[in-house]
Amino acid sequence: MTELDTGIPHSARVWNYWLGGTDNFAADRAVGDDFARLYPDIVVVARSSRAFLKRAVTHLAADQGVRQFLDVGTGIPSAEHTHQVAHAVAPDAQVVYVDNDPLVLAHAHTVLKDDAVYLDADLREPASILASAGLDLTQPVALILMNILGHIPDLDEAVSIVRTLMDALPSGSYLVTADGTNVLDGPAFTAAIDVWNANAPLSYHLRHPDELSRFLDGLEVLEPGLVPCARWRPATDDVRETDEYAAVARKP
Repeated sequence: MTELDTGIPHSARVWNYWLGGTDNFAADRAVGDDFARLYPDIVVVARSSRAFLKRAVTHLAADQGVRQFLDVGTGIPSAEHTHQVAHAVAPDAQVVYVDNDPLVLAHAHTVLKDDAVYLDADLREPASILASAGLDLTQPVALILMNILGHIPDLDEAVSIVRTLMDALPSGSYLVTADGTNVLDGPAFTAAIDVWNANAPLSYHLRHPDELSRFLDGLEVLEPGLVPCARWRPATDDVRETDEYAAVARKP
């Protein structure tokens, strides 16, 4: 296993910190705090994103009968993560997590046991992910790409990765995706992202929803479409929009 470098912040650990988790280090908390001073809504973004993931996975497992979930760039499996949400509806659901952070790997081996499979792989190598995931590609798969495509600087490359993954999945599969945008509070979010990019080895790039919509090309986008996370089928109308847009789409 690759040796952990606790002195360099990593997106999975910073995200865990914003969610209130404990699987992070001083470097992660320092950057997380610097980020939050510039953009306090990041904590709301993180929690709204997790709530969207919960609603989307519940819908796919309960209402669409999906029993295979491929969560790429999953981060640290914590409260109400994909395997917990899916298994609450369908205990027989197969969940494959993909990430390339050594801390995520160590944590996954400790807590997941037989609840999910963890694959140490890189989003930039989609063919390798597909070859190693061990999924039944004759049956629908929910591909989950949450807050990961923004780490691919070139939009065309990010679109190509999504298409490679979705092209390999059968009809009736789904894409669940969300990423940061720059439309509601762009200057503040951009300034905070600049802090992140100056301190972390893996940069992140905010995109306009029109750019994010390219990930959905050729798919049937479920209502209400590509919207702020909190607006995707909320349990209440009392929601707070933030600069992260999400969608769920079906492969015809």
